[in-house]
Amino acid sequence: MNTTILRKSVLGIAGLAFAGGLAAGPLHHATTTDTGTGDARPVAATQADKTVDTGKLIPHGVQGAQSRIDLDAEQTTNAKAIIAATKKTGLDERAAVISIGTALQESKLQNLGHLGDRNDHDSLGLFQQRPSSGWGTPEQITDPQYATTAFLKGLRQVDGWHDMPLTDAAQTVQVSAYPDAYAQWEQQAADLVTQHWNNS
Repeated sequence: MNTTILRKSVLGIAGLAFAGGLAAGPLHHATTTDTGTGDARPVAATQADKTVDTGKLIPHGVQGAQSRIDLDAEQTTNAKAIIAATKKTGLDERAAVISIGTALQESKLQNLGHLGDRNDHDSLGLFQQRPSSGWGTPEQITDPQYATTAFLKGLRQVDGWHDMPLTDAAQTVQVSAYPDAYAQWEQQAADLVTQHWNNS
């Protein structure tokens, strides 16, 4: 069952500006998940002109037990949209892994609307971003490309994000009450980037 929490955003403290000149980051709802054991084998992503090794996708290796969910067509489309938005911003596969891992934790890659009684805040979309906290309008936040770009704007403000474990990078942007929860999705996120980087 989803647990609703309030959380402060370091993005607000850092003065990160999003659309419309708003400076606050998310105070949003985090989801709790069942932790299963996933396949923690190294993966390699290929680009048209080069191979990206595991050291680039998962520079620290996976941390802890890994979870994995079967994705439907909509969830797969959302993963591809995150990859496409990442490429459009000029960031690399590692940024896509962090973004997808974050979205797996926050929404299971579902573009969530308002959750009613299960959500007493206005958290929306793949990353559970809040309009009232400056992430954008509901329409913007539920656009996967916009939501990903907003998340990546926050990620770029984190010194050393590229070399951090996924859970640390995600937590610095999202400020969850469950800071280690993102770690469980790193292998599946890397596998999705491996599978879709060249066709997104």
